[in-house]
Amino acid sequence: MDCLKALFLSVQLSLCFCGKGKCEDSLATPLPYSSFTSSSVLGRGHGAGYGKLHRKQGAGGWSPLDTDHYQWLQVDLGLRKQVVAIATQGRYSSSDWTTKYRLLYSDTQKNWRPYLQDGNIMTFEGNVNSEGVVRYELQHPILARYIRLIPLEWSKEGRIGVRLELYGCSYWADVISFDGSSIISYRFRSKKLKIVKDVISLKFRTTAGDGVLLHGEGQQGDYISLELRRARLQLSINLGSNQYGSIQGHTSVTSGSLLDDDHWHSVVIERYRRNVNFTLDHHTQQFRTNGEFDHLDLDYEISFGGLPISAKPNSGGRENFVGCMEGITYNGDNITNLVRRKKVDTSSFRNLTFSCAESNSFPVFFNSTSFLRLPGQSDSDTLSVSFSFRTWNPNGMLMFTVLADGWVEVSLTEGKVTVYMNVTQKKNTRIDISSGSGLNDGQWHSVHLNALENYAMLTVDGDEASTVRTAIPIQIQTGGAYYFGGYFLHTNTRSPQRSFQGCMQMIHIDDHLADLRAVEQGLIGTFENVSLDMCAIVDRCVPNHCEHGGHCSQTWDTFSCNCSGTGYTGATCHTSMYQQSCEEYKNQGKSSGNYWIDPDGSGSVAPFRVSCDMEEEKVWTTLKNNLSPQTSVSRADQEGKAVLQITYNLLSVTGSAEHCEQYVAYACRMSRLLHTPDGVPLTWWLGRANEKHSYWGGSGPGIQKCSCGIEHNCTDPKYYCNCDADLRTWREDAGLLVYKDHLPVRQVVVGDTARPGSEAKLTVGPLRCQGDRNYWNAASFTSPASYLHFLSFRGETSIDISFYFKTSSTHGVFLENIGTNNFLHIELKGATVVSFSFDVGGELVELSVRSPVPLNNDQWHRVEAEKNIKEAVLQLNGQYRDVRTTPQGHTKMEFYGQLFVGKKSINMAECFDSASSGQRGFLGCMRALKINGVTFDLEEKAKLTPGVNPGCQGHCNSYGIHCRNGGKCIEQYNGYTCDCSLTAYDGPFCTDDVGGYFETGTLVRYDFLPEAGPIAMQEVKSLSGVEVPSEANLTREELVFSFSTSSTPSILVYISSRTQDYLAVVLRHNGTLQIRYCLGGLTEPYTIDVDHRNMANGQPHSVNITRNLREIRLQLDHYPVSTYTLPEASDTQFNLVKSIFLGKVFETGQIDPILIERYNTPGFVGCLSRVQFNNVAPLKAALRSSLTAPISTHGILVPSNCGASPLTISPMASASDPWHLEAAGVVFPFNDDKTTGDGVDRNSAIIGGIISMVILTVLCIMVFLIRHMFRHKGSYHTNEAKGAESADCADAAIIVSDPAFTETIDESKKEWFI
Repeated sequence: MDCLKALFLSVQLSLCFCGKGKCEDSLATPLPYSSFTSSSVLGRGHGAGYGKLHRKQGAGGWSPLDTDHYQWLQVDLGLRKQVVAIATQGRYSSSDWTTKYRLLYSDTQKNWRPYLQDGNIMTFEGNVNSEGVVRYELQHPILARYIRLIPLEWSKEGRIGVRLELYGCSYWADVISFDGSSIISYRFRSKKLKIVKDVISLKFRTTAGDGVLLHGEGQQGDYISLELRRARLQLSINLGSNQYGSIQGHTSVTSGSLLDDDHWHSVVIERYRRNVNFTLDHHTQQFRTNGEFDHLDLDYEISFGGLPISAKPNSGGRENFVGCMEGITYNGDNITNLVRRKKVDTSSFRNLTFSCAESNSFPVFFNSTSFLRLPGQSDSDTLSVSFSFRTWNPNGMLMFTVLADGWVEVSLTEGKVTVYMNVTQKKNTRIDISSGSGLNDGQWHSVHLNALENYAMLTVDGDEASTVRTAIPIQIQTGGAYYFGGYFLHTNTRSPQRSFQGCMQMIHIDDHLADLRAVEQGLIGTFENVSLDMCAIVDRCVPNHCEHGGHCSQTWDTFSCNCSGTGYTGATCHTSMYQQSCEEYKNQGKSSGNYWIDPDGSGSVAPFRVSCDMEEEKVWTTLKNNLSPQTSVSRADQEGKAVLQITYNLLSVTGSAEHCEQYVAYACRMSRLLHTPDGVPLTWWLGRANEKHSYWGGSGPGIQKCSCGIEHNCTDPKYYCNCDADLRTWREDAGLLVYKDHLPVRQVVVGDTARPGSEAKLTVGPLRCQGDRNYWNAASFTSPASYLHFLSFRGETSIDISFYFKTSSTHGVFLENIGTNNFLHIELKGATVVSFSFDVGGELVELSVRSPVPLNNDQWHRVEAEKNIKEAVLQLNGQYRDVRTTPQGHTKMEFYGQLFVGKKSINMAECFDSASSGQRGFLGCMRALKINGVTFDLEEKAKLTPGVNPGCQGHCNSYGIHCRNGGKCIEQYNGYTCDCSLTAYDGPFCTDDVGGYFETGTLVRYDFLPEAGPIAMQEVKSLSGVEVPSEANLTREELVFSFSTSSTPSILVYISSRTQDYLAVVLRHNGTLQIRYCLGGLTEPYTIDVDHRNMANGQPHSVNITRNLREIRLQLDHYPVSTYTLPEASDTQFNLVKSIFLGKVFETGQIDPILIERYNTPGFVGCLSRVQFNNVAPLKAALRSSLTAPISTHGILVPSNCGASPLTISPMASASDPWHLEAAGVVFPFNDDKTTGDGVDRNSAIIGGIISMVILTVLCIMVFLIRHMFRHKGSYHTNEAKGAESADCADAAIIVSDPAFTETIDESKKEWFI
């Protein structure tokens, strides 16, 4: 720890003392003794004037008489100076020093302001001995004449002791005072200005919450205005609206808060065309103005301090500015200097002064343990109290006074001012009155309470019309003492009251202004823990630290964020609630459906809705647009072109996808698509980068053709698109756009619909993308000395880091970065612990999460770390968390150098013992490293780095559990797949039922061919682990299937042999199940009758039959397993298995006559699914044409899952699944598509399926015959790349071989393609 602090102190000092800047003068040392004052002095040699750095005169520094929190040391710099740094020491050769302190500053020795850093009152770390010097560079310079140091903590061995130095330089600016009627009119050299670039700056100081600081306007409606509204600064700009007003140019941005605090505030406005930087007190907002114009057109003048006389009537109704301004500049002209030289119109000033008058206000700052007692008249029959207050807290006691008979309390209750009066003279009478609402908004509010002549009046904010009156049963008598902000001296006659946190001023008692300066000097009244002549109120919601649109609310001490409706969570709404892609959902075991995804996590792109198709090996992400299929093209503009805008809810999937495609179709009648005689396309489209593209679906960049032009089958061979033939009959050009860098289609411009008779219909399908390269972006670290380095990420108030890792090592550094005062470090410690440590302002914070299982198990684990302005969070595998509060005053982390991934940085490594685990590099794999929403390309960096390999193998160790029902996990370079070939299931995780509906007479036959039989029966493991011997004579088998039917009798499954052995499962006439085993040795087959239930009830049922020698185990549905034993006389071998029949038996040879006579006619009618005999899935082979198997089907077999659901899967309930859109309480509800109910007519579905298959078969035959008749004969030779041998032409060859080819095809090559 000491080593870490020493390292960062040395970094800080090297940066601070690297050389003298322009503003590095010693400001305190040259001052005379009299420029130093203090609250008190311990003795003659301890005076404030001895408190200069390195001085040994007197007692060697300043020490106050009392060592408490009311002491201060003040420096008068003589004039306003710019202070950039402070350095402190303890008192020379003593045990007196100050360990923590605060800084206040002022121009007038009144209305002190505390120094803030990152929106909080800064507490400076002081000294730990008497001689060491601790220097701080101020985050923002102080402009002031008086600097006051307030000791907060001091030496435990001694007392307060201080020597200091202030560093900075001189500051001078012209100051102008505005009284509310004064306006500076700066006339332009020409009557009109057409400006593309503006730079305006000024400083202002005021106690008024409203007022116009600057205003300029033009006759065309342009304007720029800067004004205070409720103590917030509002910048309004209008560069012009269009002629019809459909595009409005007005833009308004608000910044700051509590700007009526009588302190200087700096404003800079920088505009270049429509881009604006609006800076207030070092906080910059960047925005673009509305509208479509770039120039600001102003007429005659721009005014400062109010609206000019020439302002338009609708600009009125706004107050002029009251206060002071300095340093006013407009596009390089120093306006304040021009005023001093009388070069600017100041005729509206009654008394032009170049100074800023002092404010008469004397604020009082209360914390949770403060009170202020002031005297008043005793035994008076009139009570009159008034004051102003500002606070963020909804509750708190404002004033309390004891009467001769009772008491009066004025409190803030839920944002309202409430008066409680308790008169004890007459039966303890209590009177309550209240007024106002929402008074805890940080603004100044006035309260006036009068009680006299048997009634009381309460007025809030001077609104006489809303004054509340109430009767008092007796005349009151005042007690003479008034407590403000708290009352801790009263007896138990009333319950303790919440104290007030905030500021008060303008306190009047008995209609006299209280002399608070006399209170400060100890002449009247008393106080405790009160800061006089200062209001240290801080708006913690400005700037708003609630990200992504979160709503900020605050109390005096803290703020909180309401993230509802944003799609983000956490203390500052920084962390996305959703996964980055469909790929990530798949690897969580999710099924196909609609989901919200957030590709950039905490980045600026909001979550958006997509459809995830996980049925194939690769995951498809589908993003819909606003254009309906076959949209009629009309409304051509003056140039005869129709523009169709294609919008999507949000887009950021193409960049990380492996492949994207989008279907486009142009149906036409006398409406040409691309070809014109001069070669300029009539129709084009704009893609992702708003670039113009003139190729159509089925073609590619640089080839101005449609799909038919590539395949040489256009309607008119002279053209390259069907529509270019310009026929009066409907034609269509359609195909896929596959160059993903151009996708999606954002706009289509159609240029040939204005002619008489021209018609066109446009279809732009949804964007479909496959894969997620960011999710699988991985690197393998093979040596402890290997690492990757990247440029440091940008310092932010919020930082989030996430990644996956797997390792077999017990220790290793994941990543690290260091800055001027900060560092960040994530590490694996001791196989079960992940730690996240960082340093802010010299304070080390460390979080650690312990896993209940070892993390070096070579499986993927996810780490998520976040540090924001309120808290730091470390999360492991989405469930184990550690949370710590972030230290105040250091909200922004600043880094330099490089980000090291997989190893400790060089400087940090020197701080650790070489034998310690902290120095070990990471051994293993990391992937999907994302910082602040940006994915770091580990693979690309690994290609250039020794000891680090791109990619990572071994995904099945972590994700293989998702392959269910006997599916086998197959490793891939960028993920894994589930091999379902040896199962009766389908789908990405082998969980989708494969089944079929059997009509009367339908049967499926699977044959074990004689030459393939021994190979097929080699020893393998089946679903339950049963081994099948290499011989064709089985001693073990397993049969699993599901069925549903309402018809009896029937044969469900029949397995025959080349001998008379067989296994049959039948439904008897009464709907009960019977299993028949005939293995030889018995005169009759061995039967198992399941008589206890009717299974022909139309419901799905599952059957599992497992035999091992003589033992037969039977499980039906979810009932317990039943065990049966073959008789001793029975053989145990199932000899020479030959065929599997489903639904009916159709075989020559000797067959059990009972089966044929009782059960085989008319055959099974119903559904069979997930049929598996050992490692053979006959029904799946029959329904999947892609599978090559000795299978035959007779009759009509319609694919269906029969309503069965996998027994091996326990899906999460929708109500508890936060990722699925149908989940209860999801933030972005959109459930557009409703599924049908259960009452579907199965017969209608079957008939529809049959008709569809017949139509499809006829169409396929026709297409085959037509293509066979018209296809080109002969051979085609080319030296093109892979894929050319299957292409019809050179264009197609290029597209087939590389769909992502570039557009850098020159004209000669285009001619060659043609």
